[in-house]
Amino acid sequence: MDARPSQKKFAEEMGVEFTMLSDFSKSLSRLYGVLDEERGMARRTTFVIDKAGIIRHIDSGADAIDIAGVKAACGQLQ
Repeated sequence: MDARPSQKKFAEEMGVEFTMLSDFSKSLSRLYGVLDEERGMARRTTFVIDKAGIIRHIDSGADAIDIAGVKAACGQLQ
């Protein structure tokens, strides 16, 4: 749900080059089942989605901040 400038800074700090989705409107967070309606924010979640649109990997909570799982999942897609 972070705005693009926040995501850009995060990507630079973490040294990642993959595309991140900004869901400022909360519509996708709701659709993917990660929106905490009471708090008005999404639970920290990282989805790796392949070119066909299939979710191949999901990290949530503290695991979503550690990019190791995402890097491994992306490596398997190549």
